[in-house]
Amino acid sequence: MVSTSFIRITKTAIVLVYFVIIAGATVRMTGSGMGCPDWPKCFGYYVPPTDVSQLTWHPGHAYRKGQVIILDEKLWVARTDFVSGPQYDPAPWEVYTRHDYAIFNPYHTWIEYVNRLFGALSGLACLAVFAASFVYWKRRKSVVIWSGVSLFLLLFNAWLGATVVFSVLSPVKITTHMIAALLTVASLLYVLFLAGGDSRPDPAGRRYVFFLWVALALTLVQVILGTQVRQAIDSLTRAGISDPVRWLESPDAWFYVHRSLSIMVLAVNLYLWTQRSASAELHRRMNVVMAILLFEVGSGIAMAYFGFPFGSQALHLVLASLLFGVQFDAVLRSGSSRLSRATDR
Repeated sequence: MVSTSFIRITKTAIVLVYFVIIAGATVRMTGSGMGCPDWPKCFGYYVPPTDVSQLTWHPGHAYRKGQVIILDEKLWVARTDFVSGPQYDPAPWEVYTRHDYAIFNPYHTWIEYVNRLFGALSGLACLAVFAASFVYWKRRKSVVIWSGVSLFLLLFNAWLGATVVFSVLSPVKITTHMIAALLTVASLLYVLFLAGGDSRPDPAGRRYVFFLWVALALTLVQVILGTQVRQAIDSLTRAGISDPVRWLESPDAWFYVHRSLSIMVLAVNLYLWTQRSASAELHRRMNVVMAILLFEVGSGIAMAYFGFPFGSQALHLVLASLLFGVQFDAVLRSGSSRLSRATDR
């Protein structure tokens, strides 16, 4: 028996995780990753400041423990609750030691804050999925187990988000953060599949299933390569090259590998799309895959040849994450994988 309420909760969690990916892509595109230099609060506030005056020391002002000010190009954190005197006294303050980034930009701060809000909402949704999954305990324990895995992955990714901030946007940590988000999507899709929220597997041939896995792996590799390309662009912007037209004048090897591999991605998925022996349901999934790929290639061309139009970077990343989700769903529906056979337990 399928629990319709559990199915709705799980689908909501999937949508919210995708909203986190969209928000994260926007943060990356706008360079807002350090908009909140601390974690989990933002400049020591649950609701971040809107003006630099809120981060400036004032006489006769009531400060709460953990509140942050910017002084001498450093972040200072209040040790306890106190009211400031007529002159600045360093005694109640301690310097923030996680990093030395101390810049306030309200635009970047609120973009990052919205990203964290979506992260919190997705965390609550995954917690709700895990709590609701116990309705399946007696007849399909795998639903409960994988719901727990989804919650763990979400919490692990939240911790990774903190390490990204503390490392001042380490490229390796950013890439790991993105991969963990995709794994969270995959685990929730698997939970939905195990719970019987959609039609049962549509058996496909071994060759077809093999190429489904190849397509999925290639998409994941492309996401990783794409973050390397983005890191090279970030290095150029830090060097003072702000004109997007110049970002790919002399690209590094990662760009060429990323671009060349896209041809293989298109070829493998085109092969799967032309296989009429697959079930109608799988073929419909491949129609969606090809539609996403066309927009994905289009956004890539726009960035490479038209100077990174506004929103193209975020769109490119979001489309890749959607592609990964649809491909993983197709793998589950293929019916020949071990993942699909787990529905019997």
